[in-house]
Amino acid sequence: MTASASTTRQSQPSSPPARRVLVLGATGTIGRATVRSLLRRGHEVVCFIRPRAGAGGKLTATDSARLLAGATLRYGEVGDPVSVTRDAVCGERFDALVSCLASRTGAPKDAWAVDYQAHVQALEAARSGGVTHFVLLSAICVQKPLLAFQHAKLAFERQLIASGLRYSIVRPTAFFKSLSGQIERVRRGKPFLVFGDGNLTACKPISDGDLGDYLADCLTDPGRFDRVLPIGGPGAAITPRQQGEHLFSLLGRAPRFRQVPVGMLDLVIATLSAVGRIVPAAAAKAELARIGRYYATESMLVLDPSTGRYDAGATPSTGTETLFDFYARLVQGGLAPERGDHAVF
Repeated sequence: MTASASTTRQSQPSSPPARRVLVLGATGTIGRATVRSLLRRGHEVVCFIRPRAGAGGKLTATDSARLLAGATLRYGEVGDPVSVTRDAVCGERFDALVSCLASRTGAPKDAWAVDYQAHVQALEAARSGGVTHFVLLSAICVQKPLLAFQHAKLAFERQLIASGLRYSIVRPTAFFKSLSGQIERVRRGKPFLVFGDGNLTACKPISDGDLGDYLADCLTDPGRFDRVLPIGGPGAAITPRQQGEHLFSLLGRAPRFRQVPVGMLDLVIATLSAVGRIVPAAAAKAELARIGRYYATESMLVLDPSTGRYDAGATPSTGTETLFDFYARLVQGGLAPERGDHAVF
């Protein structure tokens, strides 16, 4: 070998070393995308899931194995600290833990059990498994916490930051699946529903695939170590009215909107809250209505603490797929995502 050839070989950048990664929340659409991204990058992936996973426990072990092909699956209960240690970690060593786990409804009991307590337990189990890096999927709405699930997420974020482990806390903006619920409604000839005039809020939606790539790359990008990372998809911020206008355009129809007063949500919340003093089920529905009102009136963008205003320009972007690309695919017959409890418009 010549000296020049030796020098060329030595100067070639080496690939980041593969990690052994434990993934929580792997059966959700974002979790699946993250697992695929981790596998493409050569990591060894172990997913800890329930025997009956997915919304309503619809996924069997066979379904999960198909959706998470290439990963090792282990079964147990993420809310049980004994199960996490015994069935997930199994006395083995892991380099990183990536959590896409989130409460399904955002109701207070569910939020504190999953968004906080299950993550606290996972953090302790991760330590026992030698984990040095914890990648957490959080949410951009915790910037302005008014709801139980936001306070639960923030409480764990604080605990993770104080843990001494390397952390990457990813706060994405709106998800495509959260903004796809009105496609069939409009296709059937009904108007697109908006709160107020449809321009009260804006967001930079991010696809599951782009978010999965971003989460996976937190393991190897030093710029994402020990940081809280707000992130949106490509392109300019868009309002609900712009979403509707584009959808009508894709369908070749004149735009039709129905404006819903925010005050209507306030009335629903007040009524359910009053009934909830007697009927617990109504109190739970009141919280869900408060969540709906939050998303109807707050933008999913970076919040400027000095002005109290949302700033699209300060909201970072990643990826290649826009919400309008996604709409076009669905209008042309693409498979709609499982929305679960993300039915927000």
